Amino acid sequence: MTFPRDRVLQLYLLLMRQSDFSPKKYSFFTFLFFCLLLPTAPSARADSSLHNEIDRLISNGGYILTKDNQIISEKNSHDLFVPASIWKIATAASALDLLGADYRFQTKIFVNSNFDLYIQGFGDPLLTSEAIQDIALQLKKKGLTSVHSIFLDDSAFDLQSAASGAGNSLNPYDAANSALAANFNTINLVKAKDGSIGSAEPQTPTLPLMIRHGKNLPPGEHRINLSRNHENILLHVGELFRAILNREGIQVQGSIKKEPVPQALMPIHVHHSPRLDTIISKMLRYSNNFIANQILLICGAQQQGFPATWAKGRSVLNHFLLTTIGLKEGEFEAEEGSGLSRKNRITLAGMLRILEYFKKNHDLLTKQEGVWIKSGTLNQVFSYGGYIPNGDQLDSFVIILNQSENNRDRILELLKKQHLK
Repeated sequence: MTFPRDRVLQLYLLLMRQSDFSPKKYSFFTFLFFCLLLPTAPSARADSSLHNEIDRLISNGGYILTKDNQIISEKNSHDLFVPASIWKIATAASALDLLGADYRFQTKIFVNSNFDLYIQGFGDPLLTSEAIQDIALQLKKKGLTSVHSIFLDDSAFDLQSAASGAGNSLNPYDAANSALAANFNTINLVKAKDGSIGSAEPQTPTLPLMIRHGKNLPPGEHRINLSRNHENILLHVGELFRAILNREGIQVQGSIKKEPVPQALMPIHVHHSPRLDTIISKMLRYSNNFIANQILLICGAQQQGFPATWAKGRSVLNHFLLTTIGLKEGEFEAEEGSGLSRKNRITLAGMLRILEYFKKNHDLLTKQEGVWIKSGTLNQVFSYGGYIPNGDQLDSFVIILNQSENNRDRILELLKKQHLK
């Protein structure tokens, strides 16, 4: 506790007015005056207690907490850790800087004299059933009534492998990247008890791929990715376009094939995705690995030329972190854009620099319990990064744990207590 400053000052001035006040007494009471104004030990002990409680929750990891543009609490801030999905904030920051918030992905549609439909992709991560429905309506308005064959051009990306860290499972988080992919490279089907299979989404027609993939699945709803066989990625796009075009009265009679667009052919329609900031908001909110790496790849291609490659994407992200954010060699290792790879590594101090840069875009994150936050989770990796409101400003914080115990929520709770002091 502290004594009321005005009462202490009044007592001090009263004593100073005494005529018999000796120099020795003057020195003593001046010393006493300043001692009474200082905070006493319980506050310091409380801070130490919070630090000790946080430290007991960390076997391999660290944290940083800021307030009023100053670091007020930290642990292991210069050690490298696997960040998991808070790494998406780095990808988002670089994309907004390099491409701009109003950047839009393109999908180009061509029709030749034989009424073959060519679809050329440039990495749109939101080429969904609804987007394809809009393309079909635009083609219908332009007088297209029938299509012979559907040709698919994914040459804008040249990917020799899946993203680092991606597995070979049917889980949506392992969905492969591609210049031309629909519905996040996943299908969502429902299988009835009688064995019948249909689309689980009203906007998406039932496709032959769903029948084939659902044959050996148990009854229920299933969302699976199409990455085990890369040919299924383009086949899915072709089947979805064919079904939606037919639904809109544009008859498709021919086959579905992979083939580049002839050089002399001009597009009949160019579909534009939503703005990049809208896409990033969805990517961060749902922690979508597919979207994150589509963004990384297009950043590389726009800066270093098509086709997009993993090497170009990594190069551009590295350059941004070194030159714009001001990180140094050894403070991070960038492998891909989603945080799925354990080869992504960064110090807490480095992650804090990224958060400080991203602060102007904080509203693209999710707000939970009064805190703007992004989480990250891998096996034995648990992280948080974000901002605690402080009046009209935001204070950044980072928590990264590379351990078996997921104590990030309790650590954040304790850091918020420290922030209130």
